Amino acid sequence: MRYRLAVVLALAALLGGCSRPEPRPAPATPQPTPASHTPPPAPTPATSVAAPLPGFVVLTDLDPRIHADIRYATPHNFVGRPITGYREPLCLLTRQAAEALRRVQDAALAGGHSLKVYDCYRPQPAVDDFVAWSKRPDEQQTKAEFYPDLAKNRLFADGYIGAPTAHSRGSTLDLTLVDEPAASQPPYRVGPPLVACTAPRAQRFADNSIDMGTGFDCFDPRAHTADPRIAGTARDNRRLLQRLMTDAGFVNYDREWWHYSLRDEPYPDTFFAAPVDRSSVG
Repeated sequence: MRYRLAVVLALAALLGGCSRPEPRPAPATPQPTPASHTPPPAPTPATSVAAPLPGFVVLTDLDPRIHADIRYATPHNFVGRPITGYREPLCLLTRQAAEALRRVQDAALAGGHSLKVYDCYRPQPAVDDFVAWSKRPDEQQTKAEFYPDLAKNRLFADGYIGAPTAHSRGSTLDLTLVDEPAASQPPYRVGPPLVACTAPRAQRFADNSIDMGTGFDCFDPRAHTADPRIAGTARDNRRLLQRLMTDAGFVNYDREWWHYSLRDEPYPDTFFAAPVDRSSVG
């Protein structure tokens, strides 16, 4: 395990300041972030733990009302294939984060919406997979959808992918809101032409999320939570999600409208490696 951790840290160091920073509240006055900005490095992992995942739960066991679309267990993501470590399409979270999310779901349902999660706990081997993929410049099968206006070699430097990532600590997740009852969502099919995640909602992949201004995992400044170009209904929907999550103790990462971390997470210095699999939950 020490050798594995050393390899991960060496790769992160080579990328030089290419780690996703800790989530922080969006600025009071919306300001576009220059594409050339490089965020500060994330903290070095204090511990990397393989299994089991102590105190973790399967979110939909705790609250089956919450919808799940675990993209990294499918080909519909920025890599274009299922990611290492995602053995089952499950949302695993620390019990503290899951309990807080249940409170968010109660509040969302009161307003006619429901939560839908895209990603929750992310094992360290998945992060390793992202790092390895970033080193292969010819693998850009889904660029047209997920990073149409950004060079692949900027994904780490501009803070859209991080190594290490708060997701590996078990209290960070990516999510959206859907109307309740939720509309059906057509299955993703590999082959048809891809549409940019920044395109109008009616043209993008038919996700059943309410309009958030961009698709999920859209590596573009327009995905920044307070980007001033996002107006009207989409802006209001982002603010609604942020208010619901903030009220329950979560903090938004201001470059991604979908990304939230529990403020008082139970494992702030531990990065887990067990796979996304029901057997990983004690």
